[in-house]
Amino acid sequence: MQVSVDRDRCTAIGMCESHAPDIFVINDDDELDVADEIPAARESSVRRAVSSCPVNALRLT
Repeated sequence: MQVSVDRDRCTAIGMCESHAPDIFVINDDDELDVADEIPAARESSVRRAVSSCPVNALRLT
């Protein structure tokens, strides 16, 4: 599982970061960084994070 980010839509609100802070991080430039690999044990948290994005900027791939 991987997550793609639509950088044009992402507003760095941080909902994803609140669900999975080890996977999603808002950096110092207010841009979202996503871990390259998502451990199987974190998949449910990542799915919640993706579905919680208020601007639908995240997609599972």
